[in-house]
Amino acid sequence: MLRFLTAGESHGPALVVTVEGLPAGIPVTVEDLSVELARRRLGYGRGPRMKFEADEIELVGGVRHGRTLGSPVSVLIHNSEWKTGKWAKEMAAAPGTTDAPLTQPRPGHADLAGMQKYGFTDARDVLERASARETAARVAAGALAKRLLSHLDVAVLSHVVQMGPARVRDDLARPGPLDLEQIDASEVRCFDPDAEAAMITEIKEAAKAGDSLGGVVEVLAYGAPPGLGSHVHWDRRLDGMLAQALMSIQAMKAVEVGEGIAVAARRGSDAHDPIHWDAATGDYVREGARSGGIEGGMSTGEVIVTRAAMKPLATLNRPVLTTVDVVTKEETVSFKERTDVTAVPAAGVVGETMVALVLANEVLRKFGGDSLGELLRNHAGYLDSLRTR
Repeated sequence: MLRFLTAGESHGPALVVTVEGLPAGIPVTVEDLSVELARRRLGYGRGPRMKFEADEIELVGGVRHGRTLGSPVSVLIHNSEWKTGKWAKEMAAAPGTTDAPLTQPRPGHADLAGMQKYGFTDARDVLERASARETAARVAAGALAKRLLSHLDVAVLSHVVQMGPARVRDDLARPGPLDLEQIDASEVRCFDPDAEAAMITEIKEAAKAGDSLGGVVEVLAYGAPPGLGSHVHWDRRLDGMLAQALMSIQAMKAVEVGEGIAVAARRGSDAHDPIHWDAATGDYVREGARSGGIEGGMSTGEVIVTRAAMKPLATLNRPVLTTVDVVTKEETVSFKERTDVTAVPAAGVVGETMVALVLANEVLRKFGGDSLGELLRNHAGYLDSLRTR
């Protein structure tokens, strides 16, 4: 079983993630993690904070001489702003008080519900942890999961399919693993050049209005073997686990598997993927991807297709959202913390992370192994057995 736990606040000294359950022998370097974290900062519409949120990574446990040891892997992601002393007093762990409590919770954020839940009067006690900055720690964990999956020829990638009202065309062929470099080179991580231009226009117009944009990212997993997940128990269904993982990303409001909501409007004769036998490869193949590579809660061996819809960011450059001061109860407008026009391109990278972590967990559950070599032998034996059935 693969488990991970993140800790740390947005403006605290560091974020930390501990990943438990990785087998021994996986090659890992700080550079591997840095590449993934740099991808998280991509995208037109990001604010200037991306320049000073460069991630300084430290592997502090579970890796020796460039390979995992089978023990928990711990990663520290330092906050570059902390070194300037700007947040040292405000976010100090030592006893003290703040000179500027935030008593005006922002609509669309965790602020008010979190303050009510924990009995806080300062929104910063909530927003620092609720911040999407936390996803940097998740991406580090996901980089480790991707390293594991790569040895089983499983590749996870994402692309933006919608930004505000701008969408990719319906007949666009899905990108494959070899297209990731092209996707990341796009200013909005879009595989459709025409849609890319329309998306950038939407971002510019929203920025001019002091507003924000949401959108939809598609996360694809190639090479997953059939049989990950299970039909036996509700909490072992692969589509359920993927949906929960993607929905856990900050600002996500909807998740689809395969053709999702659209398939509900069709008749059954046009809603499923016919099965064929490929004598050349000795494999069953499905025609189409309506099911998103998952049937009965289990992977089918086809590409796994998931989408996540992100709402527009709730912190705006133009203060128009009404709120109430929790101390005076007077009506006011929401305060502004640093914000972006959109974070949809980066959300795709975080989506890859969550899908990779779910698949890596299911791979370990299915094939086991304390070392990478043992895992690969078990995986190869399973694939061989499928060709005799």
